[in-house]
Amino acid sequence: MRKSGMAIPLWLLIPALLPVLVFSVAPLFQGIWLGFTDYELGARETRFIGFENFRYMLEDRQFWRSFRVGGVWTVAVTTGEVVLGLMLAMLLNARLPGQTLARVLVLAPWAIPPVIKGLMWRLIYHPDAGALNGALISLGMIDRPIQWLTSFTWALPAVIVVGIWSSLPTTTVVLLAGLQAIPGEVREAAAIDGAGAWGQFRHVTLPLMWPVIMSITALQAMWNFNSFGLVFVLTEGGPAGSTRLPMLFAYEEAFQFGNLAYASALGTVMTLVIGLVLVAYMRTQFRAAQGGTA
Repeated sequence: MRKSGMAIPLWLLIPALLPVLVFSVAPLFQGIWLGFTDYELGARETRFIGFENFRYMLEDRQFWRSFRVGGVWTVAVTTGEVVLGLMLAMLLNARLPGQTLARVLVLAPWAIPPVIKGLMWRLIYHPDAGALNGALISLGMIDRPIQWLTSFTWALPAVIVVGIWSSLPTTTVVLLAGLQAIPGEVREAAAIDGAGAWGQFRHVTLPLMWPVIMSITALQAMWNFNSFGLVFVLTEGGPAGSTRLPMLFAYEEAFQFGNLAYASALGTVMTLVIGLVLVAYMRTQFRAAQGGTA
């Protein structure tokens, strides 16, 4: 390394790597280790119990229910934000009047902390004083207030709407950057060949945007699967677990019931799932890069 001149850069990296090792890597391995013990909140002794927590997890219906809710939440929010984000990105890329104001409004949810977003939408969804019920009643669409966040029918869809709204700015900005990277000459050539707006989107824009769409979809899916703060403020996982995401389930096991070892095992499994998704995504990107190079 001295001969190649790599010694000094590596020494300069140490101050940046130390916080990562102390605050990220070390807690990760500690959490994995706790998943193989019987550690409980306030316990004086901890025993190694092997895969007992993971065996119990396979038989825990509440865990599998939270996993299903998390899957529905992840697919719905990710699909909604990518589809709507692509539509918004195309509108913002069309050079229409008022673009500056439109971009500020699109980015507004990104600038609001998750807790404030949750409180805002709790007020909007309030059954008696909420703006949503008031608007629907005044339009004659409903004749009585809907319990948006406490209804078994409406709680999960209502939370999904908030999740899409909250994640939309990031997706829109990434897709807008992808659209602006498409050369204008390609669209002009397609128009000269007789392609209309739909033909240009289908045969030019969508194929060129596909790598960007796949990238933001994979990243947002991983982020959405690990969601916690927004849903916790809105419903705390209720009613009766109908909006309990896997992270909420792990939180309840750790800090409401004191089962820190079981919660650590849950976190280990969720980390493994996200890791597998990330590996699959990286392999797809690597193959695409190889195909492009070839």
